[in-house]
Amino acid sequence: MIRVWTENVSAGVLDRNGQRGSTFVYEVRALADQAVSVTMPVRLASWDTPLGVAPIFEMNLPEGALRERLRLAFAKATGRFDDLDLLTIVGRSQLGRVRFTGAEDQLDEGVPFQSIDEILFSRRGGDFYRYLIEKFATSSGISGVQPKFLVRDEGMFSAAQGTNRALSPSFRGATHIVKFWDPAEFPQLAANEYFCLKAADRCGLKVPPHRLAEDGSALVMDRFDLRPDGTYCGFEDFCVLNARRTDEKYRGSYETNVMKRFQQFANSPMVLQESLQLFTLIALNCAIRNGDAHLKNFGIVYDDVQGQAHLAPVYDLVTTTAYIPQDRMALTLNGANQWPTAKDLIRFGEGRSLGTRRTFIEMLERIADALSDTTTDIKLYSKEHAEFAAVADRMIAQWDEGRRAITV
Repeated sequence: MIRVWTENVSAGVLDRNGQRGSTFVYEVRALADQAVSVTMPVRLASWDTPLGVAPIFEMNLPEGALRERLRLAFAKATGRFDDLDLLTIVGRSQLGRVRFTGAEDQLDEGVPFQSIDEILFSRRGGDFYRYLIEKFATSSGISGVQPKFLVRDEGMFSAAQGTNRALSPSFRGATHIVKFWDPAEFPQLAANEYFCLKAADRCGLKVPPHRLAEDGSALVMDRFDLRPDGTYCGFEDFCVLNARRTDEKYRGSYETNVMKRFQQFANSPMVLQESLQLFTLIALNCAIRNGDAHLKNFGIVYDDVQGQAHLAPVYDLVTTTAYIPQDRMALTLNGANQWPTAKDLIRFGEGRSLGTRRTFIEMLERIADALSDTTTDIKLYSKEHAEFAAVADRMIAQWDEGRRAITV
C-alpha cells in the first residue's frame, strides 16, 4: 500500500487490485483542492485501474535504461517489479505536486546535493554518468526513455553565489533536470536538443532556462514546476489528460488529443492565446522534424487543481530525423503522420477556429525565421566542436526541408 500526497498533505492511498490492476481511494476528509489530477476529482468512490496504475501515477515513472537499472537493483529484494514497486522507490521526488511514500511513512524528499557547474564543466565521460546514476536514480521520478536525473544544485541555496534565486536551506527537493544520452545510439543529442530549444525561444515560446555541458554530453534544465518559495505547481502531460498509459503515447491526433484536450482543461481566459502558442509548438515540431512529439511531450501547469491551467513550457524538442531519416510524426495531423505542408498546418489552425489564414502565415514565417537564425548558431558551434559537425549537417538539411515545407 502506498500513501499519495498532494502539496505535502496526505490525499489518499494506492494499492494493488487483483493481479494487474490498482485502486486509489481518497482520504475521507480530503478537500477538493487535494485532487491528484484534473482528471480525478475528490470523491468517496474509489478510482480503479484494471491495468497498472492511473495515468497521473504512471506519468513520472522512469523508462528505458533508468528503469532497468532500478529493476536490477530492487527486483531481487521485492520478488517482483511493477509500477507500484517503482513508485515506492522514486515516488518521494517527482515532477509536479504529487508524491508517494509507504503507507505509514512521512514525506521527505531528501534529494542529494550536486554542483550543476560540475556537470556542465566536467569532462569525466562515462564515469560521471555512472556516478550520477548511482547518486540520483532513486530520487529521479521523471519519465523518458533516455536517462534523466532530478538533482539539487547546491548553488541555488546562496544568493551570494550569483544565482538569480535563493531557496531556503530547508528545501530538500530537486532544482534541475539533467539529461544524458547514449553517444553510441544518439551522438550529440544534447546539442541537438539545445539548438531546438533555442529555436523555440526565438519563436516566442516559453522555454525553461537551460545549458549545454561544455563537452556536449548533457543538457541541464531548470525545473519549470518549482516555485520560488520551494513549493510545486501542478503538472500533467497529455497522456494523463487523455487517460492513456505511457505505452499509448503515440496513439492519437494533434487535433483531438492535443489541441482539443488542451482547450478542454485550460480553464483560463488566455486559452485562445495559449492555443496559438500550442499551434506554434506543433508546427515547430514539424519544421524541425521531431518525430517524438508524442502525448507525453506536451503538458499543462497550474497553481490550483480546480483553477486555471496553462500550457507548460517547452521541453523534449529534438530533430529525430538526424538519426532516423525516415522518421514520421508521432501523432497524426489531418489524418496522416507524414510531415505537413503550410497548407496542412493552416487547415489545422482554421479547423480549430484559432485565427485567420493571415495569422497562421505570420506564425509560420516566424518559425522559418527562427530556424534560419538558429542555423547560424549551429554552424558556429559546429566549427568549434568538430564532433558535432556530422549531426549539425544533418540537422541543417532537415531544417531546410522543414522550412521549405511550411513556406506559403
